[in-house]
Amino acid sequence: MVSKSNAIYVELGEDPLPFGMKNGQNVPQPPVDMAPSPQGSQVGERIIIVANVLPLTAVRKPDNLGWSFGWDKDSLLLQLRDGLGEGIEVVYVGCLSVEIDPKEQDVVAATLLGSFNCVPAFCHSDLRRRYYHGFCKQQLWPLFHYMLPLTPDHGGRFDRSLWQAYLSVNKIFADRVMEVISPDEDSVWIHDYHLMLLPTFLRKRFNKMKIGFFLHSPFPSSEIYRTLPVREEILRGLLNADLIGFHTFDYARHFLSCCSRMLGLEYESKRGYIGLEYYGRTVGIKIMPVGIHMSQLEGVLRLADTEWRISELKAKYEGKIVLLGVDDMDIFKGIGLKLLAMEQLLYQHPELVGKLVMVQILNPARGRGRDVLEVQEEISVTTERINESFGTERYQPVELVQRHVPLYERVAYYTIAECCVVSAVRDGMNLIPYEYIVCRQGITELDARFGITSDNPKESMLVVSEFIGCSPSLSGAIRVNPWNIEALADAMNTAITMPDAEKQMRHEKHFRYVSTHDVAFWAQSFIGDLQRTCREHSRSRCYRLGFGLGFRVVRLGYNFRKLSTEHIVWAYKKSNRRAILLDYDGTMMPQTSINRTPKSDVLTVLNTLCNDPKNVVFIVSGRGQQTLNDWFSPCKNLGIAAEHGYFFRWQKDEEWKTCVPTMDFGWKAVVGPIMKLYTESTDGSFIEAKESSIVWHFQDADPDFGSWQAKELQDHLESVLANEPVVVKSGQQIVEVKPQGVSKGVIVEHLLTTMASQGNPPDFVLCIGDDRSDEDMFEIIDSAMAALPKTAKREVFACTVGQKPSKAKYYLDDTVEVVNMLHGLASASESLSGSSPRAIASVSEG
Repeated sequence: MVSKSNAIYVELGEDPLPFGMKNGQNVPQPPVDMAPSPQGSQVGERIIIVANVLPLTAVRKPDNLGWSFGWDKDSLLLQLRDGLGEGIEVVYVGCLSVEIDPKEQDVVAATLLGSFNCVPAFCHSDLRRRYYHGFCKQQLWPLFHYMLPLTPDHGGRFDRSLWQAYLSVNKIFADRVMEVISPDEDSVWIHDYHLMLLPTFLRKRFNKMKIGFFLHSPFPSSEIYRTLPVREEILRGLLNADLIGFHTFDYARHFLSCCSRMLGLEYESKRGYIGLEYYGRTVGIKIMPVGIHMSQLEGVLRLADTEWRISELKAKYEGKIVLLGVDDMDIFKGIGLKLLAMEQLLYQHPELVGKLVMVQILNPARGRGRDVLEVQEEISVTTERINESFGTERYQPVELVQRHVPLYERVAYYTIAECCVVSAVRDGMNLIPYEYIVCRQGITELDARFGITSDNPKESMLVVSEFIGCSPSLSGAIRVNPWNIEALADAMNTAITMPDAEKQMRHEKHFRYVSTHDVAFWAQSFIGDLQRTCREHSRSRCYRLGFGLGFRVVRLGYNFRKLSTEHIVWAYKKSNRRAILLDYDGTMMPQTSINRTPKSDVLTVLNTLCNDPKNVVFIVSGRGQQTLNDWFSPCKNLGIAAEHGYFFRWQKDEEWKTCVPTMDFGWKAVVGPIMKLYTESTDGSFIEAKESSIVWHFQDADPDFGSWQAKELQDHLESVLANEPVVVKSGQQIVEVKPQGVSKGVIVEHLLTTMASQGNPPDFVLCIGDDRSDEDMFEIIDSAMAALPKTAKREVFACTVGQKPSKAKYYLDDTVEVVNMLHGLASASESLSGSSPRAIASVSEG
């Protein structure tokens, strides 16, 4: 309800929801000033749609006493409501297309929320200029369209103040969303590159908020994207969403490659869905090109204005072949290339002079700057040259329509055009071909008025750039590289000379796709995938990690918690027989360290623990026995399991033993040459030869090529070693061939069983590791302990390093916390020293 104080700012109309969302009317209505509130009738779920600009028109009243607002019928944000269902309430958050005086903002905000379910994000004019015309249009937009700022005049050099403006506006949007959201129930759908940091700011407020993001522009290859100084901040911003949508597989592939190269993240495809693992969360990747609003176009085809304009155009171009281009005044639309191809076509085929006309509609430019002026100048000069060379007083081969063309007039041009040409050098999607196809199909009423019978097959032809998002979905179009002027001219000639039967078949194929994959289908599919991706929210716990734009949420199981030093020390003091099983690399020594030799404090704490007569302490590592022997020689009572447990010993003075029967290593003669071949062809890879296994490392290779080569190598080795008693395993940037039956889990089970067989079953087990191989220990430890003789009370602490999905029940954040915790246990041993003789001085197998 609008209060009296608001009445001077708005005028109420009768139809708040166009396109049949509530009242079933699909024909576009005349503009309305205001709409009654839809909130009262809505039940069930609510979706908050966030974009740079609200789907509203705003006009200052003539008396200058307020504003008239209405729905923008051409806005994609408004059209997608058709795919969201009857029971879903939609709230829009975004900026208005006009600047509102600060004195009017509170009243306008209340009015828009009450009457349109819209929440305006007000920004100061200077801030919005630096955010939109600065960072968005001068830096992100050119970069995402493959333009690098090689010189100050060629694209925008990175400007930290513009970046700060981008940050500020994203924060303002987050504040506006928080004003209306119910975080446990509502879903948020964010649109386009203007708001790529918004998922981070929202996720900071509520960890389990359901957030979807769709990018409507291209996403560049990693070679281009990595030049952006704030590349990681933007990637992490997007990864705080639950689902990220792209128009094409190419765009998604580029994004995944950037995540792999810059953040070290891995992705997998499972049952048709692509998922990216990010701190325990699976971020979904959605590939779905947006569609058009069918009923809107069909409604426009029924308008009297459309019929009148079609009649005019048919009369004007009678006997002519019309090629149509509809483009924004933009450097990426390839308009100049299209005109050069037209010129080339007329040179090559003089018989077309006087018959062929290209109508180029030029929508007003959205951006500013010298680039737009240069494009305008190029178009004007080229058009003038073509018309002077081939035109006459009654014939102009190129006609420019340089004004805003209303939808009904654009539909009329689509209807009479023989072929539509889209020559953009880079474009996120471009729905012009879809609109053209629907208009060429027409409707029965309009056909009847122009004497077209229902048995007349429809035709349409498309020449589209292979660099636009809609190209993959238009398999019947003539795809072309627009930079190749000759090829583009040939494609245009092919389109207009193609046999009618072929044109009809291509049109039917395109229309079937466009009519079934409309904007409602796109919206319904995206929201469905968002709900599927967010199903796990209620089954997990979330932890906040990082500061600023590095913030992320770690999702873990409800039983997964941080290992408390106080708790484990208490259990340690109460126990009588203890087994302490420790990985080394990544557990007690950071993976990033170049010198992996154990530090003196690590050796000291290990010695203290080993000298406690109640303890059996083992290093369980993938490293070779000689390396571990040299590193830990000061620890006489320390047990070592080398090469994932293939070799082990209980104390320094004992002989090394094997956990499986001695085997023939003849398979190494097969594996070595194969790995050498892949090493020679993969720069940055190397081979590590151990006594029981051979490992191929590729952590220093190109991430994409290294992963690809690793998969090829694994397949190759599995095929040639099918009859050998070995396994081929992939790990963290490695491929390893080792004997069957060898793992950290097997050796841990053997150690615990041996302790029990000697009459000393442990009542305290601590097992710490950090990577995939250590998960074998965590998986086996519970079953191994269950098989041991029962004791009064047993404490088992399986602990991983880092907050991540794991079979362990506990975690510590890093190697520093691991060493500190071991110091706590060592101090407890010192305080209890002399309490009993050593439980196991030397354990031997019977």
